[in-house]
Amino acid sequence: MDTALECMPCFMNMAVKESQLACPDDYALQLEIVTTWGGMLSTLDLTQPPPAIARHLADLIRSKTNCGDLYALDKHEANTQVQALFPVLEERLAKVRSENGDALALALELAIIGNFIDRGVDIEFDLDEEIANVADTVPPTILEELKALAQPGAQVLILGDNTGEIVLDKLLVDEFQRRGCEVTYTVRSKPVINDATMADAISVGMTELCHVVESGVDTPGTILERCEPAFVERMHAADVIVSKGQGNFEALYNRFPGIFCAFKVKCPRVARETGLTLGESAFCRTLTSSHRD
Repeated sequence: MDTALECMPCFMNMAVKESQLACPDDYALQLEIVTTWGGMLSTLDLTQPPPAIARHLADLIRSKTNCGDLYALDKHEANTQVQALFPVLEERLAKVRSENGDALALALELAIIGNFIDRGVDIEFDLDEEIANVADTVPPTILEELKALAQPGAQVLILGDNTGEIVLDKLLVDEFQRRGCEVTYTVRSKPVINDATMADAISVGMTELCHVVESGVDTPGTILERCEPAFVERMHAADVIVSKGQGNFEALYNRFPGIFCAFKVKCPRVARETGLTLGESAFCRTLTSSHRD
């Protein structure tokens, strides 16, 4: 998906927010970062997906401020908040399994709700309320396609996205493993916005649950050109790829067919492309420009 005119306000808002995080007491430097970024936008290749553009902002802020992980505290708090909910959600899924319900569908719904925890966009949500009132939003036909591929011995690759969300993804990993699948979970190789890195995977126990790898990217989305070649080979070898998050959807849209994309719709552009509305759960495949049953 290319970067559109309507992406520009989001990029400028992100520049303001992240410059304030990077140098909270230096207004002059904040202004320098934002104005520099405004000029840079006109020079960038807007045929690239939005996550590829966002990388340049992160590089600019690091070069101007020598900052570290801007969202380190936020990421820790998000992981801690969701981990507190985790035991109850495990019990909820165990009850569904005991009643012969569709635990995979529920785990998927919960993992998609976790995608609300995205500091790259401004969208209001109540995580506790969303989880308490989880709805059946996954299209049955696409869910059946997923189940048909997720057979015992299948290699499942999950492209992770945000912190907090990664905790709910553990429920999805567990359900795939209960089906006899071999699961690999993917994190970013460098801190960017509030996306999960290997440190987060370790802190929430994902590395104890399944194999975790870095994709090589320094972008808030799996930009294939930024991935390690070995990781792209892993993608091609996987029987099932579940791509979490809107950034991954934007990055892989029309670029890698057959991926199952699971995310919350958080901007009008993506709403238009998916035929959904803001805040809705999306579960689709990258077979064509849009696929919804």
